[in-house]
Amino acid sequence: MIQTKALTKRFGSFTAVDKLDLEIVAGEIFGFLGANGAGKTTTIRILCGLLRPSSGLVRVNGLDIIKQSDRVKQSIGYMSQRFSLYPDLKARENLEFYAGIYGTRYKQALANTSELLELFGLNRELDKLTSDLPMGFKQRLSLVCALVHDPPLVFLDEPTSGVDPQARREFWQVISTLAGKGKTVIVSTHYMDEAEYCNRVMIMQQGRDVASGKPAGLKQRYKVEKMQDLFVKVLEESGVQIG
Repeated sequence: MIQTKALTKRFGSFTAVDKLDLEIVAGEIFGFLGANGAGKTTTIRILCGLLRPSSGLVRVNGLDIIKQSDRVKQSIGYMSQRFSLYPDLKARENLEFYAGIYGTRYKQALANTSELLELFGLNRELDKLTSDLPMGFKQRLSLVCALVHDPPLVFLDEPTSGVDPQARREFWQVISTLAGKGKTVIVSTHYMDEAEYCNRVMIMQQGRDVASGKPAGLKQRYKVEKMQDLFVKVLEESGVQIG
């Protein structure tokens, strides 16, 4: 689903993403881990076709990210870390708006997301103003809006920021369900415990891949029991000062 070689993004003299090599397969949950400013969001925005890379090869769903960026955008779902919802619209109207963006009829969008709307308890909230919804429901609605066109590939950028631990667990259960149905899910997070839900992860620092692999394999390699301890040890060994 995703392949990059030496993916690099510079902003002037600052290198935000530094020669990343990626291969992500269909149906995989892949996590970008790292502190704020590590390069996670920049990488995701490049893969979504929202930022042009400075150099390197990038293919998403078999498409060249530079030459075929419009087709890439139509084949993916993207949930930003700020929940890109219009607060003065009803929840239903936000769904209709995003369906229009992706060129999907509203009836088809509801059919594509009916199971998720029921699971999230959003059917009862569709006629409420989005601004009146609790944070957890805004998070759920944001995910549903990213799935109205039934894309094979979904990007979730810091999707659980600002929600309580129970909502985070429930959200990850839904992510696992999506992957079980064949969707590829790319997620960024700074919550190290969430890495346990991923098939593979990449720990990023200063735009670089400092460790990547399956969570269990990484913990075994670095002789730690918790992902938080793994994160600290990886950064220490890469020469990054902690605290």
